[in-house]
Amino acid sequence: MQFKKYSKQRNSSFQGLRSFKDTLPKNIKKIINKRGHIYSETLNNWKYIVGKNLFKICYPKSFKTSNRFGVNTLVIMVKRGHEIDLEYSKKEIMNNMNSFFGYTIVEKLKFISFDNEQNTIKPYKDEKKNVTINKYQKQINDIKNEKIRKSLIEFSKLFKKK
Repeated sequence: MQFKKYSKQRNSSFQGLRSFKDTLPKNIKKIINKRGHIYSETLNNWKYIVGKNLFKICYPKSFKTSNRFGVNTLVIMVKRGHEIDLEYSKKEIMNNMNSFFGYTIVEKLKFISFDNEQNTIKPYKDEKKNVTINKYQKQINDIKNEKIRKSLIEFSKLFKKK
């Protein structure tokens, strides 16, 4: 029987520790890689990156990574009327973000304005036991291995607290 050397699944065993990424099923890898490390670190350190004044009027909505032809873009939600303030500090935000990560991570900023009354960020509730999104929760529940299922639920709770 011939083994495929180009498959991503490990068929043979190796001595030593395996990486956490290799132990997870394919469905779970997609869930974890969906948001990405860059976006979560940006959210956690947004006040440091933009400063106190701009922190009150804007927040990052999404981070789009580049392909061959595109550039890395950070989409920022801005309160209506404050777009000019953010436009003037665009270069400073990109420099702060690139220096925070240590390499050129953002090449373009895109601004989307919103009305303050309609789109407000809801405060985080600690009472929620289940913090994962419903579509991800269904995929996690489909996992047959009980230990992995429980550890992913615990991981999502810790990730949400951070």
